[in-house]
Amino acid sequence: MQRIYKSFERQTMMKTLGASITKVKKGLVEIAAPILESSKQQHGFSHAGMIFSIGDSAAGYAALSVMENDFEVLTVEMKINLLAPGRHGPLRAIGTVEKSGRRLVIVRADVFDGETKVALMQGTMIPVKI
Repeated sequence: MQRIYKSFERQTMMKTLGASITKVKKGLVEIAAPILESSKQQHGFSHAGMIFSIGDSAAGYAALSVMENDFEVLTVEMKINLLAPGRHGPLRAIGTVEKSGRRLVIVRADVFDGETKVALMQGTMIPVKI
């Protein structure tokens, strides 16, 4: 699982958002990020782009955690349902693998602000030989 931490360290978007990995298990990765002034929308809530970014990364790294070492992962598609505004932070994105196949990995991410679920995401990742 060390490769997940090493890969995450190279993600400049996650650095910009102040995000960090808080949990890694096979098929599950959790990412936390504060709601920075630079990641708010006009009403003072977390921007949906921030929520999407940490959810996509958590789901992608969950997919990577079930792949062979000579593969990386790319997002093919990702759907998001925004359920509530991110108000206080830090936000937590919990990415999980729903089904892992040879060609596609179906993933999910739930994003929380405290105990409040702010987003539900579902997507497809593709393994890429490196």
